Amino acid sequence: MPPDVGNHVPVARNIVFLRGINLGARRRVSMEQLRLHLEAAGYQDVRTLLQSGNVVLGATKTPALLEQDLASGLRGAFGFEIGVVVRTGDELAEVVEHDPFAGQALDPARYQVSFLSMVPDRARVRALEAADVAPERVAVRGREVYAWHPGGVARSELAKLITARRLGVEVTARNWRTLTKLLEIAETIDE
Repeated sequence: MPPDVGNHVPVARNIVFLRGINLGARRRVSMEQLRLHLEAAGYQDVRTLLQSGNVVLGATKTPALLEQDLASGLRGAFGFEIGVVVRTGDELAEVVEHDPFAGQALDPARYQVSFLSMVPDRARVRALEAADVAPERVAVRGREVYAWHPGGVARSELAKLITARRLGVEVTARNWRTLTKLLEIAETIDE
């Protein structure tokens, strides 16, 4: 029996959300360069979606270690800090499955989930949930904030409350259409 068979660590599907790239001229990251960098770093089945820092990849590291390694590697490769939040494929499937606004948030472009680097302080969560932003709606579930913006995100009062400064943790948001597409991609990667 080969010596590494007993020590095999399975490759897990991970969804990587990068924060703050491709929003201005100075923080440009091409998805092709990103993919090539991640493949060269040893990640498997690397796939990107859109230009806003959505990556699906296979890795043997825990999500917490993967976040640290990616942040360090991306800083070295691109020359600036990039916020990194990781969820496993199973975690993203749970986010979609436990949709608190199913049947209510009807436009996937106006329905966002913000992914947090950790569970925020309970007082900050209570303040967010108590905000008077009707007809917008918000629900916090652990490390995710579901936000329905029926009037759009651009002029949303609620979106202004779901920030790193207000929640005390790293925050990056994706709309529902992007999340379901990322989940679809993740499900095509063999475990």
